[in-house]
Amino acid sequence: MIDYRDKTVLVTGGASGIGKALAEALHARGANIVVADRQAGAAEEVANGLSGRAVACDLAKPEDAARVVNDAFDWTGRLDLVCANAGYGRNKRMTKEPFDEAAMDLFSVNLFAPFRMAQAYAARLTEAGQRGRLMITGSENSLSLPDAVRRNGLGAYAATKHGVLILAEWLREDLRGETMDVHVLMPGGVYTPLIARHIPDPNDLPPEMNIILPERCAEIALKGLDLGLFYIPTHAHIADDMRPRTEGVAASLKALGLT
Repeated sequence: MIDYRDKTVLVTGGASGIGKALAEALHARGANIVVADRQAGAAEEVANGLSGRAVACDLAKPEDAARVVNDAFDWTGRLDLVCANAGYGRNKRMTKEPFDEAAMDLFSVNLFAPFRMAQAYAARLTEAGQRGRLMITGSENSLSLPDAVRRNGLGAYAATKHGVLILAEWLREDLRGETMDVHVLMPGGVYTPLIARHIPDPNDLPPEMNIILPERCAEIALKGLDLGLFYIPTHAHIADDMRPRTEGVAASLKALGLT
């Protein structure tokens, strides 16, 4: 189990949902927490409850990625873990997706911001002669088109999360074990404010939805970090959801006479 006492952790999107649960779980292990979120008031409230630091940011702005990393590093002179967790969804059928400015912001926050943060983080770690850890929040959509969301019009959102996984794999390859360890958290359904708006009481969640609470997601995430896992999925069905793609490729290879 990783000891976070006297260590500093940055959590983006830390004002609610998975980010808040991560911040609380890491604080319980002794970490100094920096909560970064575009909801400045909520970030301040969470940070105050953890005796931490709040940073208001909008990761759709390219410059804010480096700013939050540098702010967190400067707070204590070290930054041991960055949880690049901030993200949000978008429901548009692919034939209706305008790929407008709002869609570009989605890609900026979900996909580009974590890797802008990684670049700034690597530079500060190298400068300080320190080693760090980066956990990026992807999704079950990083690996497949999950059965549970096939009618939800998540094409652009899913593309950002597919992108997170391959860029993280390339980041890990480029680092070659130096500077920082890289992890990708891939949650299935989690009871976030988006779901809570429709189902205010988590006790009313239909079992077939297989929704877990943010605290359980954070528990799995920290166990994955403890074990040094790169891929950190949160639901068993994620492996099953990947099968249509792998089986489809295998069937195509056979049809093409390439097996």
